[in-house]
Amino acid sequence: MMQTTPPPGGTGREGQAADGHQEGREPGHTVHPSYDYGDTDGYGGASGAAPEGGPEHGPGEPAWGAPPPRPRDHAVAASPHAVAASPHATDGPGIRAEHVSRAFGSVQAVLDLSFEAPRGAVTALVGPNGCGKSTLMLMLASLLAPDSGRVLIGGIDPTKDSPAVRRAVGWMPDQFGAWDSLRVAEVLEVMGRAYFLPSRQVSTRAMELLDLMDLQTLAQQPAHVLSRGQKQRLGLARAMVHSPQVLILDEPASGLDPASRRRLLRVVRQTASDGTTVLVSSHILSELEEMADHVVFMDAGRVVDASSIRALAARPRTWKVGSLDHDALMRALEAVGVQHSGVAPPDSTASGHAEATFRLPDEATAARLLADLTAQGARIVSFGPATGRLEAAYLSSAAAQRQGAL
Repeated sequence: MMQTTPPPGGTGREGQAADGHQEGREPGHTVHPSYDYGDTDGYGGASGAAPEGGPEHGPGEPAWGAPPPRPRDHAVAASPHAVAASPHATDGPGIRAEHVSRAFGSVQAVLDLSFEAPRGAVTALVGPNGCGKSTLMLMLASLLAPDSGRVLIGGIDPTKDSPAVRRAVGWMPDQFGAWDSLRVAEVLEVMGRAYFLPSRQVSTRAMELLDLMDLQTLAQQPAHVLSRGQKQRLGLARAMVHSPQVLILDEPASGLDPASRRRLLRVVRQTASDGTTVLVSSHILSELEEMADHVVFMDAGRVVDASSIRALAARPRTWKVGSLDHDALMRALEAVGVQHSGVAPPDSTASGHAEATFRLPDEATAARLLADLTAQGARIVSFGPATGRLEAAYLSSAAAQRQGAL
């Protein structure tokens, strides 16, 4: 059954969605014990000197810091066919949830949840399977009413003005459903008419989106014969047909090939830069990190953490160093006082280099360690995080450590 945001004035449906993907565990070798920093912010270094200054953004940074600049090598043209904006107030966050709860019988899917997603930015929603992400998104898309609390989309409560919210929201569910009788282009044309786009602009908007999502050659194919990845691209185009002010994406990268994922990244980033509020859920944390400005972590129906992606650089994670010389790396690590369980020899690593992993408190400490190891003649050929900021933050959470969470 296809699940889309009903057009303005339509009737919503209530239901429960379940996640179906598994998180990947941290790559590389087994994480070695971290240093015993004591009250310091990292290893002492070869000289034992304290770092000059600290990380650019510390733990005290506001949850919604300014988004970092992102490279954009392809532009997405702004549509002239946007549905007229609501007369409601447009200041404040694009999405706000205030003490929202929702249960299905004895199952409490969302419990007293509060968070905000700012305009003009991408907010990632991360959590284990069954934590309530899809239920939350259904409530934000006005497809499900909360039992208590309230949701505001651009300042509008869906329970009080559902048509206005549906004009403002573009919703992409985790599975694309299609009418068997419709061709690819017709799917977009039908949705354009449902959102009351002017008749003379419906076909033009459909062609714009088919070009944007690289679906031009499939325009006259029946939508139901598309591959999983092609349906995902069509699903995103369908969610964007009325140029929404808020875009809600549930697992948009699922089934996409690498080239299509890069296209998705460019489209989402450009859409946010044009002022749209974007909320996206995905289990592909490495790509989600590249896409998002902020992250909200969920567990058991609650928000358990929130941060800007930039601020995650000030959190501990595992780093990996590679060297051309096993013995030189071993001596350098001992000289600077890095605690580790051993250096893997070149014949046991995929890279063919001697490697070691260790836990560091932040990127500033990593920069000092790299300088010290180089000064000690470690013959380093690679040095970087063993996992991304977002994945490291998630895997260190209680949710990720619970059996069956991944």
